[in-house]
Amino acid sequence: MGADNAYAGLATGGKFLGNIVANSVPSSFSTYWNQVTPENSTKWGSVESSRDNMNWSAADTAYNFAKSNGYPFKFHTLVWGSQEPSWISGLSAADQKAEVTEWIQAAGQKYRNAEFVDVVNEPLHAKPSYRNAIGGDGSTGWDWVIWSFEQARQAFPNSKLLINDYGIISDPNAAAQYVQIINLLKSRGLIDGIGIQCHYFNMNNVSVSTMNSVLNTLAETGLPIYVSELDMGGDDSTQLSRYQQKFPVLWEHPAVKGITLWGYIQGQTWQSDTYLLTSSGAERPALQWLKQYLGGGSGGGGGGSTKLLADFESGTESWSGSNIAGGP
Repeated sequence: MGADNAYAGLATGGKFLGNIVANSVPSSFSTYWNQVTPENSTKWGSVESSRDNMNWSAADTAYNFAKSNGYPFKFHTLVWGSQEPSWISGLSAADQKAEVTEWIQAAGQKYRNAEFVDVVNEPLHAKPSYRNAIGGDGSTGWDWVIWSFEQARQAFPNSKLLINDYGIISDPNAAAQYVQIINLLKSRGLIDGIGIQCHYFNMNNVSVSTMNSVLNTLAETGLPIYVSELDMGGDDSTQLSRYQQKFPVLWEHPAVKGITLWGYIQGQTWQSDTYLLTSSGAERPALQWLKQYLGGGSGGGGGGSTKLLADFESGTESWSGSNIAGGP
C-alpha cells in the first residue's frame, strides 16, 4: 500500500495520522493510527552502538508491523548530531566518511521499501560531529546536507526523502532559513518533502497566525509538508483547547499530507503531560475530540473510524538538559 493510500485508524482519505513505535507495538495502536515512525530504533546510535555491530531487531518490529498492516513506514533518521554513535567522533575524517556511507547503505538494504526517510534531522540545531568529513559547509553552506541526500537517494530509490527539524512552526525566521536548505536540495532533485516536528515547546503557546504564516512559507517551495513529531501538553482542559485550536490548522492546510504524533500513552511520552490515553486505557478529552473531529466534524480530510498512538520517545534515552529541547 502506497504512502498516500493508507486507510485505517482515525484518519481516512489522503492524509495519514501516525504515531511512534518503541520496542513493542501497543495493542491500541491500530485503533487510532495508520502510519509508523520508530521512536529510537532506526537512529544510528541505537543500531550501531558498537562499531560494525548493527542490531536491527527493534527496527524490524516497527517495520514489520507497518508492512503487515499497510501503514506507511518512516525511517528516522540517517544523519543527525544527536544520538550518533559515541565512537564516530574519534575517527579520522576518511574513516568517518566510510562509516556513515556504510550506515546509509546498510539502512537502505534493510528498509528499501520504506515510504519515507528522514535523511537529515535537525540541521539547524544538531549538526553531526562528522559533518566536515562529508562536505562540511562547502560552497553552499550546507554541502554536508546535500551529500547526505545524494547518498540517501542511491540507498533508498523507492522512498520519499525528507528533512526534519524543530523550532520551525513557531518561528518565521527559522522557517526562512530552513527554506534556504530545502531549496538547495530541491534544485538538485534530492528532496521530496518537508518535516516539521511541532513538539509541545513550540506548539503549546504558538499563535494560529504564526502557524499559518510558517505553513504558507514552506508550501511556497511546492513540496508537501509532513508534521513529524506532534505533541501538546497541559491539564485536560488546556490540552483539549490546544488541540481544538491548533490541530485543524495543521490538518486542513492543503500542503500538509500527514501528521505523526510523538507518543500517546501515559508514562510512555517523553513529556509527562502530552499523553492522550491513560495507563488504564481511558481517552483524555483531547483524544475524544480528535476522534469526533476526524470522524466527520468540521474538517479537512477526516473520515469515520477510530485509531490512536503508539509508543513514546523511550523516555529520555540519550536526552539531557543540553538537548532535551531538541525533541527526538
